[in-house]
Amino acid sequence: MKNLDYTTADLYSPIVDVKADILDLPFDDENFDIVFCNHVLEHIEDDTKAMKELYRILKPGGMGVFQIPQDLGLEKTYEDFNITSKEDRKKHFGQYDHVRIYGKDYFDRLRKVGFTVKEVDYSKTISAELVDKYRLTSGEILPVCFKS
Repeated sequence: MKNLDYTTADLYSPIVDVKADILDLPFDDENFDIVFCNHVLEHIEDDTKAMKELYRILKPGGMGVFQIPQDLGLEKTYEDFNITSKEDRKKHFGQYDHVRIYGKDYFDRLRKVGFTVKEVDYSKTISAELVDKYRLTSGEILPVCFKS
């Protein structure tokens, strides 16, 4: 949208505005009104530190959406950092470069770093066309996070 300023960031992508490590973001405190972090945290061993960085760069009153693959059949996130081979990670976490499968406790993990979290299933509140357009999964619960 032309009325908004965007900053894209990634550690490896050649097409972003800023090369950035989510564990040490090169942005000032309270710099962004909105932060989208899409399918990153499942790759990061120290996800608590990454969540704290997202909290740090968000302005008070700001909003974040931190989408991850999640198994809502799991009460607790499954992670084992002794699993390091690509084959074993794929077997245990569904993808060779994932280090965990988040369970229902994901939302509480975000709350522990300070976020107020709303658990929202947009697939029940928007049209099927928009669910497809935004590539949401039916029944997927997104954490819509706010910094007080």
